[in-house]
Amino acid sequence: MTRSCRPSSPALAPVLLALLLGGAARAVEIVGGQEAQPHSRPYVASLQLPWPPNSHFCGGTLIHPSFVLTAAHCLNTMNPTRVNVVLGAHNLQTPEPTQQIFRIARLFENNYDPQQKLNDVLLLQLDRPATLNTQVAVAQLPQQDQLLPHGTRCLAMGWGRLGTLEPQPRVLQELNVTVVTFLCRPQNVCTFVPQRSAGICFGDSGGPLICDGVLQGVDSFVIRGCATGQFPDFFARVALYVNWIHSVLRSVGGEDGPGAPNQNPHRR
Repeated sequence: MTRSCRPSSPALAPVLLALLLGGAARAVEIVGGQEAQPHSRPYVASLQLPWPPNSHFCGGTLIHPSFVLTAAHCLNTMNPTRVNVVLGAHNLQTPEPTQQIFRIARLFENNYDPQQKLNDVLLLQLDRPATLNTQVAVAQLPQQDQLLPHGTRCLAMGWGRLGTLEPQPRVLQELNVTVVTFLCRPQNVCTFVPQRSAGICFGDSGGPLICDGVLQGVDSFVIRGCATGQFPDFFARVALYVNWIHSVLRSVGGEDGPGAPNQNPHRR
């Protein structure tokens, strides 16, 4: 594993990244993490298909009582009418009284480019507002265009597999990660776990990256496998889309509702 966090030639980074994108894969699982304290991340959503039961396939983040932010690639080829959005969950294999289950009323994209893996964000309008409580709460959005310094400590989380050949965990997993700039693009937040094999992988797509209590990233993709120790993990940079998010909320009359972004933040 390289111990340097910056490329020797920054001008080469975009070229190298363009070559590597052909080997990029959707991020699906947390490798090397640990179980989260039950319901300590009340903004996390699980996107599921109704059959087989509890078939989690992507994550998301509640950013308004009626809206979940996820990755565009999660539903890019899927019929949204078949998807359930589950809030207030910790153990996906056990019925929990804290869980609230929703259908998707509308989708809002922002020029998603699947080839370049750009603008990998998607707003899901729920069929009814969530009931906010200690188990279900909205995440705080960053300021538009806010930058994350190299070395910022963050938290990634999800219900994806614990390893490529490992089973899916029953309970929410989380992982401490560090923001890095090597091989990254301005459109992404990139993270790395130094000195050990850990990171996001295949199943946590769409899940949140939380930095100092603020939603800074949407789990997007990895390069040439999970937790390789060679490449950073890539998240869509939420700070680029805050104005767009507010415009969507205004268009449906949700901007000034209870729990609107930056009005009812949940900090860890």
